[in-house]
Amino acid sequence: MIQVGDSFYDQAQLNAMGARAAEAVGLNDRSKLSFAVCLSDPAEFLALLLAIRDADASVLPIHPSTPRAAARRLAINLGCHRLVTDDFSIDDLGGEGPSPGGLLQTTSGTTGEPKRIVRSWAEIDREIDSYVTTFAGPQDMTPLVACPITHSYGLICGVLVSLRRSQIPHILGTANPKYLIARLRQTRRPLLYSSPAMLHAIARLLPEGEMIHAAMTSGTLLPDQWLMTIRARTTHLFQQYGCSEAGCVAINPNLSASGDMGVPLPHLRVEAGDADKPREIVVYVGERAIRTADLGYTRADGTLVFVARLDDTINVSGLNVYPKEVEDVVMAMPGVTDAVVFRLQDSLAGERVAVAFSAEHSIAPAALRNWCIKNLAAHQVPMETVRLARLPRQANGKISRREIASLYAAGRLECVTEETAA
Repeated sequence: MIQVGDSFYDQAQLNAMGARAAEAVGLNDRSKLSFAVCLSDPAEFLALLLAIRDADASVLPIHPSTPRAAARRLAINLGCHRLVTDDFSIDDLGGEGPSPGGLLQTTSGTTGEPKRIVRSWAEIDREIDSYVTTFAGPQDMTPLVACPITHSYGLICGVLVSLRRSQIPHILGTANPKYLIARLRQTRRPLLYSSPAMLHAIARLLPEGEMIHAAMTSGTLLPDQWLMTIRARTTHLFQQYGCSEAGCVAINPNLSASGDMGVPLPHLRVEAGDADKPREIVVYVGERAIRTADLGYTRADGTLVFVARLDDTINVSGLNVYPKEVEDVVMAMPGVTDAVVFRLQDSLAGERVAVAFSAEHSIAPAALRNWCIKNLAAHQVPMETVRLARLPRQANGKISRREIASLYAAGRLECVTEETAA
């Protein structure tokens, strides 16, 4: 059973919806097709996805806000045979070859061009088994999925894991923190799956003394200031770490430091560096090695610790600068609400540190730089600062440092003057 908004759908209803959808899209005729699915009704989307899974065909979930033309381009680029849109309208794309059978995805694209990923249903099933066995604490909680179910985090960990636990996932799909607070209040022992930015917004809006029973964060590291706010308002705070190619890799059942990803799931083998010498995190799924391009290390207790993206690390005259360390200092300045550190090229130093930030009241870039001089090592201090009305974060809280740097270099990063912000 699932709940979408205020409507419940039991297994019989989902099966009937799935059967109708399968017939409408031609799944029963040629099950080895790959389907790009862009449906605005979450129940119809899940019913069709489960039918595709049961037929061992392939599905590319596409966020329902995606314009049809953009969805079609993406589906063609990933070799899909058919695009399914609302009312089960079919666009035959003429893809070649049989479907590999599984979940089709792309990488986020925040660190380069998105890449095509295929994960078999058998591999995803192993992930779910490992997840449920290892992370047993939420068994008696009620999952509230307030993140896109077209993404692995919401789909696999929020919905499919809940169904494996015989729970009823409540699919909310909203960006309204006040609505989510109302749903939290109505729910017995809720576990909220959401983004760092949304959790932070909810924690700030909650009345004094009111707590979130449990919350899961994923997608991007929580800034330390955000973590302190959320931690103080959450009884059980969890974090999971993963990548598109492997799914969920590690879970932290008691988050107190944002870089602590938790112990890796037992169906995987993970290699990383040590605290004195972090190195690239490599995840092994069977014999397949997945290079994450994440820098990290493993503590003696088995906890995987994330340090930075390899391609985000800034080399200033031979010294490494990890963006999050600078961002945490910037966001500790009173009035600063968000910050992102990015790399600029310098003809003398090779690379230099820059920061874009937002603030709730007038803060001059020069004042921010003086704050950094007092609280950071000389090589970490941003040489360029720019104030924005709002940082261009994605729904999951991620941001493309590469895009920010490119816009800044081209003079297209919109700046907010003190007069405009006042």
